[in-house]
Amino acid sequence: MNPVFILVALQQFCAQTANKACIAKCFALYYKERGCMRWFGFRIYTRPSYQSMILNKPNPELADLIEDICNAKSWEGIIKKLWPGTKCIDAIGTGSMAQYIPMLEFYCGGLPLVSKYYASSEGLLGINLKPLSKPCDTCYTLVPNMAYFEFLPVHENNEEERSKKEVIEVVDLVNVKLGQCYGLVVTTFIGLYRYKVGDILKVTGYHNNAPQFQFVRRKDAFLSINSEKTAEDELAEGILQAKLFVGQFQLQMVDYTSAVDISLIPGHCILFWELKMEGSSKSPELSPSIIEECCYIVEQPLNFVYRASRMGNSIGPLEIRMVKHGTFDALMDFSVSKESSVSQYKTPRCIKLEEALKILNSRVVGRYFSQQLPGYKTLKWKLNKSM
Repeated sequence: MNPVFILVALQQFCAQTANKACIAKCFALYYKERGCMRWFGFRIYTRPSYQSMILNKPNPELADLIEDICNAKSWEGIIKKLWPGTKCIDAIGTGSMAQYIPMLEFYCGGLPLVSKYYASSEGLLGINLKPLSKPCDTCYTLVPNMAYFEFLPVHENNEEERSKKEVIEVVDLVNVKLGQCYGLVVTTFIGLYRYKVGDILKVTGYHNNAPQFQFVRRKDAFLSINSEKTAEDELAEGILQAKLFVGQFQLQMVDYTSAVDISLIPGHCILFWELKMEGSSKSPELSPSIIEECCYIVEQPLNFVYRASRMGNSIGPLEIRMVKHGTFDALMDFSVSKESSVSQYKTPRCIKLEEALKILNSRVVGRYFSQQLPGYKTLKWKLNKSM
């Protein structure tokens, strides 16, 4: 398990426990059990060479050092303090995972965040030839001998370039166009034939003659109420702006997901948010005006069709439902109970499963709606000009 997430869980646990010194001491006094360390229920497997060095007996001196580090007022840069020899952090920072980058940077204290390769359940597909680049600039070069790659062109408005009645022309790796988005199709050695991976990739450049791709989003991760399709990357852009806004009030977003509510007319989009105060795991007391402004901020970068539908009242105001602490942990437990892989679990950005929605709705502590129309002046001008 990634040490960063161990630190986050430990910090949340310490915030709920009165005797933090005792907790920090326990963090260091690990013991040997079948070749692994146990830290508050987390099992971290280590190499045999490390077991004899670390797990052979308690180390009170190291425990005191870790206690002092963990008792510091801020955990900024704590990874470099606990593990001074750390050179980089191996993490995924593309797509919906980009929202965790600020948290990782806080704990890393300047260590580079490296995404080494592009992989999926279907296999290892590509490598990052510039691992020290910024997470926002991460791109991957597909390795031709890993699989046979084909690409389905995707239009900018999140729809396939041709209608469903027409045959979509599949593009080979050598014929992709710079700046174009594609759905990835693979044929693998293990028997998958022209299998749609479900990832949307964008061609961002070339390494020699090999095209390089940036992960954009999952294909079916979008919300649709009327005729619009709000994609994951559009929503993520609005969420990022809203996170910067709430950060001014010492609020930090733990996680989020979305859904649609068509039980009322007009239907509307719902965001489930879990917030906490910086340096604490407690749920904050929220000002309605702040969250209502967040609703407006999230709607701003959404596509033209969505905003036009909002103006025409065929889509209702966006809603943010605040959930209590631990909600997304419960959502993960539910997914794992349905035989999802723990190692590959990612918070779904669009919830459609009724059971999952019940878990989220049962933990709602506040509901807030957008009080403004998104991009009203700009959109009205465009509509008048087109008439």
